[in-house]
Amino acid sequence: MMVAMKITDVIKIIDAAMMLLLLALMAAISTASADEQTYIVRMDKTKIPNTYSSLVSSTKPWHQAVLDSLIDVSSTEATPPELLYSYETALFGFAARLSSKQLESLKNMDGFMSAVPNKMLSLHTTRSPLFLGLTGMKGEKGPWSGSNLHSDVIIGVVDSGIWPEHVSFQDHGLSPVPERWKGACENGTRFSPSNCNKKLIGARYFYGGYIAAGGKINDTEEYKSARDVSGHGTHTASTAGGDIVENANIFGLANGTATGMRYTARIAAYKVCWPGCTSVDILTAMVKAIEDGVDVLTLSLGSESEAVPYWQDYLVIASYLAFKSGIFVAFSAGNSGPDAYTVVNTAPWIMTVAASTMDRSFVAIIELGNGETFEGSSFYTGKALKGLPIVYGKTAGDLGAEYCLPGSIDPKLVKGKIVICEQGIVRRTEKGEAVKSAGGAGILILSPEGEDLASEVHVLPDIFLGAIASKAVIKYWNTTKAPTASIVFKGTMYGNQAPKVAAFSSRGPNLVGPDVIKPDITAPGVDILAAWPAETSPSRLKSDKRRVLFNIISGTSMSCPHVSGIAALIKSKHKDWSPAAIKSALMTTAYTLDNKGKPIADLAFYTSAAPFAIGSGHVDPIKATDPGLIYNITAEDYISYLCSLHYSDSQVSMFEEGYQCTPTERRMQPGDLNYPSFAMNFKQKARNVTFTYKRTVTNVGIPKSTYKVSVEVPKGVSVIVSPKVLSFTELNEELSYEVSFTGLSRNKTVAGSSFGSLVWVSGNYRVRSPIAVSWK
Repeated sequence: MMVAMKITDVIKIIDAAMMLLLLALMAAISTASADEQTYIVRMDKTKIPNTYSSLVSSTKPWHQAVLDSLIDVSSTEATPPELLYSYETALFGFAARLSSKQLESLKNMDGFMSAVPNKMLSLHTTRSPLFLGLTGMKGEKGPWSGSNLHSDVIIGVVDSGIWPEHVSFQDHGLSPVPERWKGACENGTRFSPSNCNKKLIGARYFYGGYIAAGGKINDTEEYKSARDVSGHGTHTASTAGGDIVENANIFGLANGTATGMRYTARIAAYKVCWPGCTSVDILTAMVKAIEDGVDVLTLSLGSESEAVPYWQDYLVIASYLAFKSGIFVAFSAGNSGPDAYTVVNTAPWIMTVAASTMDRSFVAIIELGNGETFEGSSFYTGKALKGLPIVYGKTAGDLGAEYCLPGSIDPKLVKGKIVICEQGIVRRTEKGEAVKSAGGAGILILSPEGEDLASEVHVLPDIFLGAIASKAVIKYWNTTKAPTASIVFKGTMYGNQAPKVAAFSSRGPNLVGPDVIKPDITAPGVDILAAWPAETSPSRLKSDKRRVLFNIISGTSMSCPHVSGIAALIKSKHKDWSPAAIKSALMTTAYTLDNKGKPIADLAFYTSAAPFAIGSGHVDPIKATDPGLIYNITAEDYISYLCSLHYSDSQVSMFEEGYQCTPTERRMQPGDLNYPSFAMNFKQKARNVTFTYKRTVTNVGIPKSTYKVSVEVPKGVSVIVSPKVLSFTELNEELSYEVSFTGLSRNKTVAGSSFGSLVWVSGNYRVRSPIAVSWK
């Protein structure tokens, strides 16, 4: 208990200190008035010509005329409005830095629709193709075979840029760049059009929003160009569409053939993340990607969980505009799990991707001095640590030593010893750097919850333990006068029970649209090997002088490009399918049993994973190319859905300018959206309350086929489906059914939510939709 109280005190003290430091840094880097802020401004296109015709000229476009008109209303001391970006295609408006007085004047202008503040967001393989069933290489049968490979599908990667010289982006054997492509490879620091080829066909960069938010770019370290220095964008781009590379590995680990999910796809990189990413830069990149002509957009980034209405989120709006243009959009679900209501990027036209494990691990075994042994994970490949003393907290250093914070470790106390470090406050690799610089022999990192063993590349011998083992280690340390431990590093192991949903993966329910289950699906996101920049260390520490061609990292950032690449694979086979059709195919064919035939496990709670953790299940690219039935959704359907959320006409007009919801749309239930899953939300005493939803499915399998329904009924409700049989006579035929959910008398066996499924079965086809029932 004494140790726990000291740790709590440390957290409070350090959190307070970090907050003061953050505030000081914000004050230091902000060169503009505190009264000024960057906004994304939406204007009514139909009213602009009449309002500003006298001010617009060949040298002064409309958006500059709008901003110039604000100067007169500003005080003499105010900074003139600063234009960052203008938008005239997918949406109409601009991004600009404005004072509060300028903003108020703008709001009074004819044609003004909205102004949303800029916000900071964060960035959230050799084995995965085999694990996903894409085992065929060139020339073999399957989605990677024959004419399927010769496609011109373009994947837009909105991230931290790309390392263009990497072997994963070579263009051997590819046909010329598609004529429809309108993108460009922009000049910048250490980047020119010559860095692009028939694989990497576009590269742009956007930093106006980041600079306006007070950020700074060191051009000698960060590169003011599309060139990637963090590694994140290079990793995600190669996961989605990187070329085949033999003998890919890191320090000999995970050795095999690395390839993107759609390895013949073209890639367009849009760099929006510097030390930080802003909504203004991301929006601008997405609009430009739409104009350029991408087929798939993959974004492994997002904000912290917050209930912002869809009409106030410009990434949601841009995603809708992309969907309307025929572009499949996938976002990562976030890494804020395992708490409920943490999933982000939840609009129904977005594919929201959770993260799970594969059947590969990187095993290290720790043996405590009392003989207890536990399995953990490590990427270290050197000699074992044998019988070394272990130190922790006050026996390792000063305030913050429990977390191995830089400067907290005492070299006199840790030299030649294994140091225990708790997670939190700084990155795990920084903890290892602190221990190594103090002379420690190794680091033992404890997990506070769950059995998630997603490791990182450290600069010294390390082991990462799950919560059960972590508690045992602390118990041993607390009860032993001179604790010791040995660590053996086993390297790459295969055949683990998988998949299992990662503890860090963000969870539903969906705060903004509770009538839609989020996340939608899960995919490999733990210990993923993919391409890495040639000048960035695998630990991303400046003190680490090692360089690698491939690196292993984890997160929903890694699972998202898996699904994006598979979407490109489906797009190449079904060129006429809408983004909603591709999304439906991915969701309804996802599986919920692991490679041992057991329900997919949740590493956070030691239970079976629920739809609020994995959505429809784990992606299955083979079955998704031939789903049997699809649930299609049009842009008009999504607008009707927004009307059913009781958004005002002006709010819906953020998606479709000038739109007015009809009385019929106002009477619709949000659950009437033709989505491939069902979410019911009952009030606490909702006995005999019934929700009835209609769904329409399209036959894309066998022309003459009959499907029968099978329902796994969630606890606390009754379910009636009508009709129970759907008989199709031709391809692309549409048939509808209704499903009614009636709340029954709840009892203590029913928790806050219960789950089930609705499956249409015909021969080898199983078209599955998860059901989530919640009581508020």
